[in-house]
Amino acid sequence: MCAIDRCHISSKRLECREHRAREASLEHSGYKGRVDPVRETEREKDGNHCSQSSTHRGRSRRSSRERQRSRHRSPRSDSRSHRRKRTKSIEDDEEGHLVYHNGDMLRARYEIIGTLGEGAFGKVVECLDHSKSNVRVALKIIKNIERYREAALSEVDVLERINSLDEEKTFACVRMLDWFDHHGHICIVFELLGLSTYDFLKENGFMPFSLNQIRCMADQIFRAVQFLHRNKLTHTDLKPENILFVDSNYDMKYNFKMKRDERTLKRLDVKVVDFGNATYDHEHHTSVVSTRHYRAPEVILELGWNQACDVWSLGCILIEFYLGLTLFQTHDSKEHLAMMERVLGPIPAHLLQKARKRRYVHHDKLDWDEHSSAGRYVRKHCKPLKQYMSSKTPEHELLFDLLQKMMEYDSSKRITLEQAIGHPFFNPIRKERNLFHP
Repeated sequence: MCAIDRCHISSKRLECREHRAREASLEHSGYKGRVDPVRETEREKDGNHCSQSSTHRGRSRRSSRERQRSRHRSPRSDSRSHRRKRTKSIEDDEEGHLVYHNGDMLRARYEIIGTLGEGAFGKVVECLDHSKSNVRVALKIIKNIERYREAALSEVDVLERINSLDEEKTFACVRMLDWFDHHGHICIVFELLGLSTYDFLKENGFMPFSLNQIRCMADQIFRAVQFLHRNKLTHTDLKPENILFVDSNYDMKYNFKMKRDERTLKRLDVKVVDFGNATYDHEHHTSVVSTRHYRAPEVILELGWNQACDVWSLGCILIEFYLGLTLFQTHDSKEHLAMMERVLGPIPAHLLQKARKRRYVHHDKLDWDEHSSAGRYVRKHCKPLKQYMSSKTPEHELLFDLLQKMMEYDSSKRITLEQAIGHPFFNPIRKERNLFHP
């Protein structure tokens, strides 16, 4: 590949990555239950909600990564050439989605039996894999648009790397089973998983998870993301939508305290999905990453970010599991910072002094009027972290001690996932493991 081509591809990737925070996310229709309008608006603006791992990716690459990518590029890499050479039976709609019907076969192997989700990147369908005794799989069909093709090929690179580094399937990361180019549409095949943790919360009326459930899920999630970190990857888009249950079957039980039926999961196995934005340490780091509610302060203030931004996101996820609700319900960056201060105390002056977003700062403090309508909204909807505790028992105290360390403003002082896994909150899991593996 010549230098001009590499430059063109890099600029396309970067353009795609910069679209990340602006483009629409999945929409799921037909659900019932209470909806957080602020959260739903933000998901439409910069989320990536898809049960089988959605994608929005593109960024500048080092030459070694580009050589890897060149192996995946088909001879017909230009999307216009795909359209010229398509057979009459292959059709795209005006948005670039593949037009398909239940019963259609892809690659003479995957039979489409239903649609699982839709997003800016394309659609996810459920298929029967006829070469594997009709096992059900999730197949992501990327739009026949060049920037989405580039993004999908980047995700394929990361997924192949994860598969090769974890051949024993030790860590809770979704497995890519196959990928191929279908008339200009990159198709990625995944193991079929259950509902996302967000969708389960929503379908369960936003009933919080129990402390034991949180501990069990957090242990799996932390170890999966630590596995990424050890291999110089940052996920950058951790949120409840991107943590899926392997099996979301449940028993229905009556909750006498809440006076309502409650769904209780039969299994708590989870997997982390959506590696479309995963970034290697050596790669270009764009200024904005993460979906709004899980975005670390260093990202908002443009102080530069690293793997610690994943730790912040996981802290936000755990308290959402605990409350059943999003902690930072906002769609404005300055208001988001004000909410952080309400929950976690003042942002240190030395961080505000270094912030590139100067419009958020006045005299080394957050430029925020507590008496404005926005200020009253923040006071009403947020409170100091420990006031969210539903119990003062030692187990709850330990969880909130862990949350406090994960939501440290200064990323250089924030707990690492290796340290978090060793936190006393996880002692019951360690004791249980020692019983079975003394």
